[in-house]
Amino acid sequence: MNFDSSRRSSFKKMILGGAAVGSLVSFDWKDGKAPLQLKGNINHGVCAWTMPSLNLDELCVAIKKIGFNAIDLVGPKGWDTLKAHEVECSMCNGAELGIPKGWNDPQYHEQLIKNYTELIPEVAKYGYKNLICFSGNRNGMDDETGMKNCAEGLKKIIGVAEKHGVIIQMELLNSKVNHKDYMCDLSPWGVELCKMIDSENFKLLYDIYHMQIDEGDIIRSIQTNHQYFGHYHTAGNPGRNELDENQEINYPAVMRAIVATGYQGYVSHEFIPKSEDKIAALAQAVQVCDV
Repeated sequence: MNFDSSRRSSFKKMILGGAAVGSLVSFDWKDGKAPLQLKGNINHGVCAWTMPSLNLDELCVAIKKIGFNAIDLVGPKGWDTLKAHEVECSMCNGAELGIPKGWNDPQYHEQLIKNYTELIPEVAKYGYKNLICFSGNRNGMDDETGMKNCAEGLKKIIGVAEKHGVIIQMELLNSKVNHKDYMCDLSPWGVELCKMIDSENFKLLYDIYHMQIDEGDIIRSIQTNHQYFGHYHTAGNPGRNELDENQEINYPAVMRAIVATGYQGYVSHEFIPKSEDKIAALAQAVQVCDV
């Protein structure tokens, strides 16, 4: 074996941590075989929107076949389906007004406060813990003003969240590629907002893919600020596709850093599979991150 081929082989092993590489082996989630034997250090989830070819019932069956039982970004209309399959809603949605219209703009506060005040008790009623929110776009607003506006609005619902044991989670999204002009696009900004709100019921949804694009230094960020991170998302960069050797993030190392912090929450996969076998791609991602 020449040097180049040996190096490529070693790189694949490093990135995938022993998971299969190259073409995916078909993963038949409808057969009667036992699920994957996962290590239990990472609580895996998947974002429902990334699997549009499956309805929610089918997705519940598929993920349990892989070996985990949590789905992100399901609203109230889907919760009974999840309950029927004994699947957790690891990140609820349904109170937000969309990504661009968020807590940084006071014109949306009245409606947001109403939405979250009504939905938080329902989240708790179903036994769920996490409810997503967004900063909104800048639209010419400076970051300091936007942070103050976010804190002012969120403080009006945080008491309800505390009462019901629900954690409001603001997602960190990149503003370079996917969400132009989004305000909560750097973890230091989000951390300062957490400090202003000063509640264990407000955290950041740290999306590894998005933060790789806008700030990098992923492992150091996790080590330094993990107390403010209440949830994690994955995807390969560039492209937001599979967690394979074609992308740049060393996911096994990132997962080990998360585990080392003592984190007990969910890591949910939010990549868009290029493979025709979407569930096989998801199973592979689970194996990559199962450290």
